[in-house]
Amino acid sequence: MNECTAPNASKHAQIIEAAVAEFQEKGFAAASMDRISAQAEVSKRTLYKYFESKENLFRSIVIELANRFAGVLDIRYEKGRDIREQLTELAWAEGRILMLPEVMAMARMVISETLRNPVLAAAAQGKLDKTAIFVQMLKDAAADDQLRIDDPESAGQEFIGLIKAKAFWPMIFTGSVLSEDDMTATIENSVDMILSRYGV
Repeated sequence: MNECTAPNASKHAQIIEAAVAEFQEKGFAAASMDRISAQAEVSKRTLYKYFESKENLFRSIVIELANRFAGVLDIRYEKGRDIREQLTELAWAEGRILMLPEVMAMARMVISETLRNPVLAAAAQGKLDKTAIFVQMLKDAAADDQLRIDDPESAGQEFIGLIKAKAFWPMIFTGSVLSEDDMTATIENSVDMILSRYGV
């Protein structure tokens, strides 16, 4: 590849993809910037132009992963609107992202590395945890008398946990993603369980 003709966005994506593979295979401590630049088909000078250190590269991957879930942050409760529709919409905002192979590859890498490094784990957790959005949705629905919830914090954790139990954690181990049909069933079942427990 002639790296002079590659667009900047393409170079950035190539480096991220190569780094995900390298960190996942070797771990953060043993990962090599030389191997990452070779795998990405960019010079070391270009690699360091985008990412000045291995730590910076890892943080960038966490940010990239967090950005993929940014759409979840835009979901807000709408007063009076059917609660099943709203819970389903919120679940799909999360579920659609979990169906992307590149997202799951990044997630597997981040999780494997954070298990080795508690400092990295703490930094990543704050950026990637979207439980607060689920909690706020349920809290607002309870205030609007569409749900009956004494502890929205626990209910929000339960809701996102139901989705991840089928659509995230098994996929972390297998490296695959759910099909659209399986994700649809997972979301419908998760919403049904929340409504069965907390519906008015």
